[in-house]
Amino acid sequence: MTSRLPSSPGPTESDSLQSVLERNRRTFAWKTSGLDVDGLRATTAASSMTIGGLVKHMALVEADWLAVKLAGRGCGPPWDAVDLEGDPDWEWRTGASDPPEELDRLWHAAVARSRELVAEVLEERGLDGPASVSRSDGRTPTVREMLLDMIEEYARHTGHADILREAVDGRTGEGAPPDFTL
Repeated sequence: MTSRLPSSPGPTESDSLQSVLERNRRTFAWKTSGLDVDGLRATTAASSMTIGGLVKHMALVEADWLAVKLAGRGCGPPWDAVDLEGDPDWEWRTGASDPPEELDRLWHAAVARSRELVAEVLEERGLDGPASVSRSDGRTPTVREMLLDMIEEYARHTGHADILREAVDGRTGEGAPPDFTL
């Protein structure tokens, strides 16, 4: 008779979702890090998209999707002082000319705030709990759906950053190297 060793429980679904989100954030950070102003402003093909615009856009997405729509909090600065409806491309336009250090601080601060808020929301509501927003069809997404949407948003924009970064300095690769830290 063979005996089975008790298996250790694997990561929870919540841990797995947060891990994938963190991996996407890390890859995005690697693809967009270490560039000067010219690198952040560079475009390719017929697109006006820049890495600086991507970084500022993702900082806004962190605030809008996770602070506002998921946690029900305000978007915070600098977003609360901008008329984003009147200037819907504000983050893209200004991100192309912001100093690299300012963009880096803005994105890192948005990610740090999101991590705290996601932890609070998961503790309070769990993955099946409601987000703090209703979709246009009247349905309220779950916390799980919001995290999956955020993962998808990072995956899409990391692909954009990949193309732009290769055009700037040739950096390629699917993921950040082991020694890269956020």
